[in-house]
Amino acid sequence: MRVGLYGGTFDPIHNGHVHVIKELITQKIVDHILVVPAGQPLLRENSPRATGAQRRTMCQLAINELPAEIKSRVEVNPIEILREGPSYTIDTVEAVEQNYEGDAIVLIVGTDAYQKIDDWHRSAELKSKVEFVVIERPGFAGEHNTSINALDISATEIREHNSNEVPAAVAAYIKEHNLYVSK
Repeated sequence: MRVGLYGGTFDPIHNGHVHVIKELITQKIVDHILVVPAGQPLLRENSPRATGAQRRTMCQLAINELPAEIKSRVEVNPIEILREGPSYTIDTVEAVEQNYEGDAIVLIVGTDAYQKIDDWHRSAELKSKVEFVVIERPGFAGEHNTSINALDISATEIREHNSNEVPAAVAAYIKEHNLYVSK
């Protein structure tokens, strides 16, 4: 089995993320996807605005809206949110390997993240353990991209302008909890 690790801040998860999940499953690029909200992302300029628990809930709400044949192959894994201290992808990969022994671990990253891969903690070891699926993001060129016609949606734009580019249940959660309101 090919197990995809789709990590990200997911602050919030949006239709672009959901599109990636649907495409990776329907195109049979991976058999199963673990959506992994980041705990304390180290290579980002700003900390997430929503808490880890809120981002985990929003991811689950988005997954719950997927068609049944896709939803059954996707799960939210809170390993990084529950981990104390910094979140390193290599640690997550090693933990997932224990639960998926003998399966191929496929790390799903955007072109922008892949451009910084050599800056990641224990990157050489990480590269030896996983296969990368690099999602072409609009505005970021790259030579290793998997083209799935990624949507040009930005979580930053959503946080700043309350965009409707999130699944309905996520939009309701954002409104109910007054997330991303202008300060």
